[in-house]
Amino acid sequence: MSDIERGEKSVQEAKCPECGELMANMGLDFESPKKDDVKKWEHIKSLYSVGIAFHSCGCSGPGYIPNSKEKLIEYFENLRDTYLKNINFWRSRTEPTNKQEREKDYQKNWHELGKVSSNSKKEIVKNQEGITFWLNRVQEIESKISLIK
Repeated sequence: MSDIERGEKSVQEAKCPECGELMANMGLDFESPKKDDVKKWEHIKSLYSVGIAFHSCGCSGPGYIPNSKEKLIEYFENLRDTYLKNINFWRSRTEPTNKQEREKDYQKNWHELGKVSSNSKKEIVKNQEGITFWLNRVQEIESKISLIK
């Protein structure tokens, strides 16, 4: 963004030098396809529409980016399946009722608790909080899948 920022609070819009339309910030790791490769450009548009871009700190790249519409849908479906498994954890978990149970629950389930709450040991995470957290993630993924299809 430093190449388009002007002044302290004002930001100029980056426009395409060819058509004059606004450009999307795809990240420093983005390599644009050839101008006439319509299929790849449509895929890039799909990626951007669901929030996938080529941003990273520069150390190891932007991570996995599906290279086709089918792979993108598969990626989101697998992510949704993982989120549904997380919901199953919260549905079957026995909520702790005292400090001793809370500490035991934390020792056993710290990884799952940490995904939902940053306070981990200091507060009891209710099962409904976990279920709601993961249901929201499932809804986000399903809306992204619907944008792609």
